[in-house]
Amino acid sequence: MGGLSAEREVSLNSGARIVQALQARDLDVVGVDADRNVLRRLQELAADRAFIALHGRWGEDGVIQGALEVAGIPYTGSGVLGSALAMDKLRTKIMWQGAGIPTPEYRLLTEEAELAGVARELGLPLFVKPSLEGSSIGVTKVTTQQQLSHAWRDAREYGTDVLAERCIEGPELTVAILGDEALPIIRLETPRTFYDYTAKYEADSTKYNCPSGLDADFELALQQQSLRAFQVLGCSGWGRVDLMLDAHNAPYFLEVNTVPGMTDHSLVPMAARAKGMEFEQLVRRILEISL
Repeated sequence: MGGLSAEREVSLNSGARIVQALQARDLDVVGVDADRNVLRRLQELAADRAFIALHGRWGEDGVIQGALEVAGIPYTGSGVLGSALAMDKLRTKIMWQGAGIPTPEYRLLTEEAELAGVARELGLPLFVKPSLEGSSIGVTKVTTQQQLSHAWRDAREYGTDVLAERCIEGPELTVAILGDEALPIIRLETPRTFYDYTAKYEADSTKYNCPSGLDADFELALQQQSLRAFQVLGCSGWGRVDLMLDAHNAPYFLEVNTVPGMTDHSLVPMAARAKGMEFEQLVRRILEISL
């Protein structure tokens, strides 16, 4: 847990809850705040297995997964390929387009000069986001042409590709994946401009609807499509798929989180609870899937 990314604090929160839950199940657990000596630390502990609760770059992008492979330490969640692809929003979209999975239209913005035409091409509002961050870090909802430059510069601060993405105006949904099963869908409502970092981790005004209120057959179809979107990227073990519905209830897939948050505001534990699985059971099940 912890790590070096912009999501460090959320990861420490997730990791502390996971440690507590596993210890409650009488497992021998040590919380490791991961730095560049993490492999040496795990080898000193003679760790049988690593439960990855690292969010964002270096922990959710295939880097720690590759290091653990070399060290011969099994771990939870997706492998190197699935982690790397899912963390990269640009490559995720390319893969999904090839597999026929609907995703919002987008443009890659490599230079500020490209901003002039992007609002005309995609329409307003649109989202500007860094390709390699999670938790909505660096994401701006742009409603006017004048906001584009500031949004682009903010996203560029994270040292990665920047995407402009057509805004889908409709309900935001999230689908937790556990093994080969999609858990009950959560429909999100926030009074904020969009479901940003504050709405995810700090605000008490965010509303989580589970049951989602969707038609049962429609929800089942979305669950199956979400599981396919997850597997197309080579993801496995557990994770979360985020999507939007447009005005005609057509789904548009946004991203996959391969190490979702496990805080008291997080969505995977909510979906598991709707399935009758408490937090300790969920954490134990994620560990069991890795065996």
